[in-house]
Amino acid sequence: MSKYLSNLKSDIPASIVVFLVAVPLCLGIALASGAPLFSGIIAGIIGGIVVGALSGSQLGVSGPAAGLAVIVLTAIQDLGSFQIFLLAVVIAGIFQTVLGFLKAGIIGYYFPSSVIKGMLAGIGVIIFLKQIPHAVGYDKDFEGSLSFAQPDGHNTLSQLYYMMEGISPGAVIITLVSLAILILWEQGFMKKIALFKIVQGPLVVVTLGIILGLAFQGTDWALKTDQIVSIPVAEGISGFLNLFTFPDFSAWNNPQVYTVAITLAVVASLETLLCLEATDKLDPMKRVSPANQELKAQGIGNLLSGLIGGLPVTQVIVRSSTNILSGGKTKMAAILHGFILLGTAMVIPNILNLIPLSCLAAILFLVGYKLAKPVLFKEMYAKGWSSFIPFIVTIVGIVLTDLLMGIGIGMAVAIFYVLYNNYKKPFHFETENHLGEEGDIRIELSEEVTFLNKANIQRALNIVPENRKVIIDASKAIDIDVDVIEIIEEFEINAREKNIEVEIIERRRKPSEQRAVMTLEAAIADHTPTKSKMKTA
Repeated sequence: MSKYLSNLKSDIPASIVVFLVAVPLCLGIALASGAPLFSGIIAGIIGGIVVGALSGSQLGVSGPAAGLAVIVLTAIQDLGSFQIFLLAVVIAGIFQTVLGFLKAGIIGYYFPSSVIKGMLAGIGVIIFLKQIPHAVGYDKDFEGSLSFAQPDGHNTLSQLYYMMEGISPGAVIITLVSLAILILWEQGFMKKIALFKIVQGPLVVVTLGIILGLAFQGTDWALKTDQIVSIPVAEGISGFLNLFTFPDFSAWNNPQVYTVAITLAVVASLETLLCLEATDKLDPMKRVSPANQELKAQGIGNLLSGLIGGLPVTQVIVRSSTNILSGGKTKMAAILHGFILLGTAMVIPNILNLIPLSCLAAILFLVGYKLAKPVLFKEMYAKGWSSFIPFIVTIVGIVLTDLLMGIGIGMAVAIFYVLYNNYKKPFHFETENHLGEEGDIRIELSEEVTFLNKANIQRALNIVPENRKVIIDASKAIDIDVDVIEIIEEFEINAREKNIEVEIIERRRKPSEQRAVMTLEAAIADHTPTKSKMKTA
């Protein structure tokens, strides 16, 4: 508990920024799903408070996901009512919880780093492109959309042309002012001022956006109703409680309910595991989140969300990355954002309904840019074609299709490279993990170590106890995939916190070897702990 309390100075500002981003996303995804608007708010509250508390992820934020919008829309139509659909969400939550106990979370470790990083960059690009129309006041597509094809018949790229017909001067001014403030807040001299460490730029942007929106009323620059947040307003506590909906349990014997439930459980679990892996990659402390615990937390979250009228929840990368980039340190940021969402929905929904979408677009512009910085492309290019091409293909796939399809395309290309590399080598050995009962812990790497070995190596490193010494023997390794190098690099960083001494034994390479092989020493030179030692076999 002391860890969470000591980081409140970072988590509270981050939770406010995540809340500001989450409100329009929750509403937009509910609208796209053909569900009551408040069901998106319920899912956001459950994702923050319940899943945030039960999850082992310190930085992940859960809520309604755009990737499930089409599935939800179709399911509500096929089942005949939203109440029957809620029963499917409850059952999906039970299925997810069972998957957690069956330790299905290990699936997430089999996705290569190039695809995960491509996912992050792809999300950054799509966020940036999708927010341009909102920034100029053209709000035909719902907030939170991540798909190339849009419900209005346009797509991500054609929308950039058609938005020219609906440019709103008031929205443009708010966007430009908001961007100027956010860029100013990113400058080094601003971060040295104590007041501006507490008062975050996004909060200033939203406050000023509300003021400008009110000032423009009655003028040619006035914002339209579809250019501002629109959360359902209830009169009093009784009116607020009436916004909740309950499942129709009489449909328990409908086979379609179970088909929808299994579909939701599988897709939501896959999206969660991918986002969990991506969030861990963004974590400055390189913490490893327990995937099976995450599935259990998501399962309980979906069960409760379905019981009170909410959409299905997953861990979502837009909110999670916003949390990290806003300085969040622990799970308290996610939990607090859920409580803020609950409190404002109960007490001050009218104030939320004054927030211009254009100022929120400016906030998301910054998030998108940070996820897809040019330096990331340089880093991936430096790792070679076997990493760079799946990375680029994943980005293009996400931008031109949707999140899961783009990841699937990137994964197919990554597997092709693995098969190609294995074809060139006459032998293949599995990684062997030697864990002694006493003394040093020894992990021996095989001749060929690919991202398919990530899961076993990660599990071996996860169980290394504190105050011990671990020897990573790479003396037999001919080729070590960059994904495995990253895992060892991140383990070394995290080992400092656990007082673990790390020794790496490198393979002795002959001068006559023609092909340059990336060594562990070169990869982790900048992160070698004080106690770490390097030897050559």
